[in-house]
Amino acid sequence: MVTHALLDAFKARMPAFGTWLSVGGYVHVRSVARALVGTPYKQSWVMIDCEHGLFPLNTGPTTELIAAIHGVKNGPSALVRIPATGHGTGRGSEGINWQIKYALDAGARGVLVPMVSTASQAQEVVLSSYFPPQGIRGFGSPYTQENWDIPTATEYLKVANQGVVVLVQIETREGVNNVQEIAQVEDGLMIGPFDLSNALGYPPPSPDPHPEVEKIIQSILKAAHDAGKKCAMFCTSGSQAARRAAEGFDMINVTSDVGAMQAGLAAEYKVAMGGTQQ
Repeated sequence: MVTHALLDAFKARMPAFGTWLSVGGYVHVRSVARALVGTPYKQSWVMIDCEHGLFPLNTGPTTELIAAIHGVKNGPSALVRIPATGHGTGRGSEGINWQIKYALDAGARGVLVPMVSTASQAQEVVLSSYFPPQGIRGFGSPYTQENWDIPTATEYLKVANQGVVVLVQIETREGVNNVQEIAQVEDGLMIGPFDLSNALGYPPPSPDPHPEVEKIIQSILKAAHDAGKKCAMFCTSGSQAARRAAEGFDMINVTSDVGAMQAGLAAEYKVAMGGTQQ
C-alpha cells in the first residue's frame, strides 16, 4: 500500500493532526503540505474544503491539488470535504454520489460529508465511497492510480477499498440524536462545533464551545469509540488541538491556511512595530 499518513496514525493509535485548506492553487497547497518538512512534527492530513472553501469540485483542479499534496515525500494524506450535505443523500440521488466519485477519482485518500443526520444518510455515503461488493462506486478513471503511485488501474481497484477513509460530520440536532446509529456505519465521525452550536441554539465557539455544547461533543466522542470508530474534531489553534488530543480525539484539525497566515502576519507585525502601535 502507498503512503497514507492518516491511516498510519490511526493504526499506530496516535493523534492525527491536520490542516484545513480554504484557498489557493497548486503551489499554495504544496507549500502547506511541506510546512513541517525538516521538523520533528507530523502533519498527517490536509482537508481540501469544497463546501465552504474557495475550491471548485471538478476533476481537473481537484486532481492537481491532490497531486501537489501527494507530491511531497512522506507528506500528509489529502482529504476532500464535498459541498453536498447528507441531506441530499438517498438511493438514486445524484447530488452526493457524483461528488464523492469526483473526489476519490481525483486521488483523495478520503472524503468528509457535512451534516449527516441519520444512519441511512451515512449508509449512502459509505456505499458511494466503496467499489462493489462493499459499495456502488463506479470504476473507470484512467488516472486515479497515478495519485496513489500504483502502476495500473486494475491494481488500484484491488486495494482502493482498504485505503479510503470515510468521515461524516455531526453538526445537526438530528445527527446528535442519531449519533449511536450513525457511528455503526462509517469509518469515523467529525464534529463541526460551529454549525453544531448554531443547530442547538447556542452561540458559536469563542474560542471554545458553550459548556452545554461541550457535553454533546464529549457524548459524540464516546459514541464513536463505543462503536470502535474514530472521532475527529475541528480546532482553530494548537492549544485547542493539544487539549482535544489529550481528551482522546483521534483526528484533530490544528489550524487553517487562512488562519495561520493571518496569525503569522499579526505576530510578525507586532514584533516589527514593538507592540506599541494599534
